[in-house]
Amino acid sequence: MNVTTWLALAVFVVVYVLIATEWVHRVAAALGGAVAMLLIGATTSEHAFFSADAGVDWNVIFLLLGMMLIVSVLKRTGVFEFMAIWAVRRARGRPYRLMVLLILVTSVLSAWLDNVTTVLLIAPVTILVCERLALPPVPFLIAEVMACNISGAATLIGDPPNIMIGSRAGLSFNDFLLHMTPIAALLVVVFAVMARWMFRHAFTYDPERVARVMELRERDAIKDVRLLVVSGVVIAIVMVCFVLHTALHLELSVVAISGGLLLLAVSRLDAGEVVRDVEWPTLAFFTGLFVMVGALVRTGIIADLGQAAARATEGQLFGASMALLFGSVVPSAVIDNIPFVASVSPVVSEVVAASGGIEQAAVLWWSFALGADLAGNATIIASSANVVTVGIADRAGHHISFWQFSRYGLVVTAVTTSIAGLYVWLRYFAFV
Repeated sequence: MNVTTWLALAVFVVVYVLIATEWVHRVAAALGGAVAMLLIGATTSEHAFFSADAGVDWNVIFLLLGMMLIVSVLKRTGVFEFMAIWAVRRARGRPYRLMVLLILVTSVLSAWLDNVTTVLLIAPVTILVCERLALPPVPFLIAEVMACNISGAATLIGDPPNIMIGSRAGLSFNDFLLHMTPIAALLVVVFAVMARWMFRHAFTYDPERVARVMELRERDAIKDVRLLVVSGVVIAIVMVCFVLHTALHLELSVVAISGGLLLLAVSRLDAGEVVRDVEWPTLAFFTGLFVMVGALVRTGIIADLGQAAARATEGQLFGASMALLFGSVVPSAVIDNIPFVASVSPVVSEVVAASGGIEQAAVLWWSFALGADLAGNATIIASSANVVTVGIADRAGHHISFWQFSRYGLVVTAVTTSIAGLYVWLRYFAFV
């Protein structure tokens, strides 16, 4: 490696330490790291801002922005309060029962929407529920985003890495349902059981508060029926376009930003007030992170790691599958899994081709997807949904530290990837 490559690696390590230790706010650290990468020549403005493969992923940025606009309008209808009261009443105020209910709702939504959209919709509800019941919101938010990352692996549209993998490998929506949905569903159940032990200190029961919430009626929470109807129509259109985006030849970002701007236009709300609710620090953090990771891609660091793994398992389909599944965990935990998948998927394609392109070699893609998706639970910056959830929590006055998240995330990642490895072995190798 040349001097620039070493400097790029050093910058990334320093920024990662700053984010992990919280010596510097994560947004300042990420943007400072992006500036440093540009100044040392590890990347250029053209590569950082216009590269389709390893620059700032504007599709992710505008997907986030569009959904944030929709949520900002939607919260003014009172629907989040409606959902909060509904959830408490169905769980009868029991904290663990409530957490399981929120995990299941999150899991179903995440399989059919993208992870970021799901947490943007569910996190505000969770904070309201916890405030009503005097429960600590952080454990519930962490549980939801982890369920979101797990269940997002179930479908082609559930997690952005799946979309990229499906596009490069030529895998259909039904392929994901057949191969990924069974293991994702199992892992959600396992996680719900783990949550009883991991978050046990958060399950405090206040009978008086529960009784007061149980007296509330969901319908009384709705503040603006017209706006709710309009929002529902726009969101329904956006969701249909999400599912059919490949047939419509529309990027998810185009669908989201179009929906957000349309809803803002027809809502009759003050645009300035709506825009102020957008999580701008989260978008800035993503931009800085994309520039830094793009620099690592441009200097060849990430590709070298992927090619080394491919050479080590050449000719061994089972070994290559396990290397992709478990070998994807650490890189996906250290950097956002979106740029990681974008940079390593060409290497996986070469390994599949080297295996003769046989049908069984498709297991390499499933192993790769499972490793990248499940590793999204390891750290705060491992998936887009994590970053967005932390931003929403901060805005509501509930700080989630890097290590507070990772204390749970590393355990969940270890358990879920181990079960996924067993699933891959049993389904594709043990009885073949």
